[in-house]
Amino acid sequence: MFNKYPILEEEDVLGALSLVLYTLILMPLVKYVLVVLWANDDGEGGIFAMYSLICRNAKVSLIPNQVQAQPEKRMSSFRLKLPTDELERSIKVKEKLESSLMMKKLLLGLVLFGTAMFISNGVITPAMSVLSAVSGLKVGIPKASQDVVVMISIALLVVLYSLQRYATSKIGFIVGPCLLIWFCCLGGIGICNLSRYGSGAFKAFNPLYIFYYFGRNPFQAWLSLAGCLLCATGSEAIFSNLCHFPVRFVQFMFVLLVLPCLVLAYLGQAAFLIANEKTPEHIFFASIPGNVFWPVFLLANLAALIASRTMTIAIFQCLKQSISLGCFPRLKIVHTSRKFMAKIYIPVVNWFLLASCLGFILLFRSTSDVGNAYAIAELGVMIMATVYVTLIMLLIWETNIIKVVSFLITFLSLELIFFSSALSSVGDGGWALLVFASGLVMIMFIWNYGTKLKYDSELKQKLSKDLMRKLGPNLGTMRAPGLGLVYSEIVTGVPAIFGHFLTALPAIHSIIVFVCVRNVPVPAVPQSERFLFQRVCTRGYHMFRCIARYVHGL
Repeated sequence: MFNKYPILEEEDVLGALSLVLYTLILMPLVKYVLVVLWANDDGEGGIFAMYSLICRNAKVSLIPNQVQAQPEKRMSSFRLKLPTDELERSIKVKEKLESSLMMKKLLLGLVLFGTAMFISNGVITPAMSVLSAVSGLKVGIPKASQDVVVMISIALLVVLYSLQRYATSKIGFIVGPCLLIWFCCLGGIGICNLSRYGSGAFKAFNPLYIFYYFGRNPFQAWLSLAGCLLCATGSEAIFSNLCHFPVRFVQFMFVLLVLPCLVLAYLGQAAFLIANEKTPEHIFFASIPGNVFWPVFLLANLAALIASRTMTIAIFQCLKQSISLGCFPRLKIVHTSRKFMAKIYIPVVNWFLLASCLGFILLFRSTSDVGNAYAIAELGVMIMATVYVTLIMLLIWETNIIKVVSFLITFLSLELIFFSSALSSVGDGGWALLVFASGLVMIMFIWNYGTKLKYDSELKQKLSKDLMRKLGPNLGTMRAPGLGLVYSEIVTGVPAIFGHFLTALPAIHSIIVFVCVRNVPVPAVPQSERFLFQRVCTRGYHMFRCIARYVHGL
């Protein structure tokens, strides 16, 4: 936060620290850990999961390859909902969404924009994390140049993405212990600095220091908000990777381990800054006691690689969902575990992320410039999450309107203020991320639009029942013994491609099955209900349709 502006007095440190502390409390803790995590689609997290959850409760989907599936209702668990203001409001919201084409397009547009910003964030995260961790080398070896830092960062990222496929299934067991040691190390360094430099930093828990901070120099304080938000990075990754852990476990670990260690670390750094008037370039590494510097440096780099790996896995999950919903080109998806379906690897995306990440590092070359783009991506995802959770509160949770309005006003206003600060750095590097995200939005929009056009075209060109009756059971050609499978996007009628087979082939199989794969917006499809069969035309035609129902591209 002090890269561009020097520390003038102790109040500057306390004001900035107070901003960081309450940002940590409001964004990751209150918003994500206590609220957003519950907006999951039966264990699936991410913005596409929220969109799927809304589509499951209201007919708002504009995606052609998705069938409507209402929430499961069993007689044994059925409960009649008594009329309430919240229920009436939920029904009105549902009717408004289902009757408005503009609202349906807006919801789809928001999910595409949010996904683009999330992928952009996943490109910036490895660049920022690894580059900042390796930058500690300049503290241990003052003569080390920035070129050396950049080259080491590039080498680490190349190794990380080269091992990504194997890391997904074979190295994952070391992540938990490493992160436990890392957070305990952060807390321990914070306690050490507080004991060495005094406990004056605890005064920052008084929120009045935020007002003092803005009162002393409002413009510089406003510009520093984008840097302040970096303390909350990774919040959206917690939600996107929710499929790996139960909600209660994530909440438990964040409240009892992650948050206390982060608070202690920031308090210790603030105490170090108060005691040292000259602002170091790398505050965290400068505040590490000399006898443990190199072990902490190595641990910091390992933690940065783990954070990068986690973000990459979250992108794989997000793209898997978008591919299954017809919003992204189809790519090869490799399941790296027979036990856990959530562990996947997408080769093309992996190498694309590596190339993009290296491009950002070579373009910016410093953590301050990368951080300018980081804040924009982070806030773009946060704003979309706020909008979707608010809609889920109204439509599905039937939350009290006062709580809904309080949530929306509190977090949307805060995020817009942070976003305005981040936009001030567009000229310093944020422009590259906006261009990158815009390209992703265009790809997803064009693919979704083309998919819908293709589906509508097949629907209009399907063979009529009159033509099938006119052809008769033999379909005007020879019927050879055997079974023929014909893939089709439509779930009714006979596809036009079958007419081409009748005219171009000398014979067709005696039994024809039209296979149609459909994505259902539910968390799981029972094996007994996965394949639905129905007869096409009358019995003598020996033509059937098989609808294979899957979820999220599995």
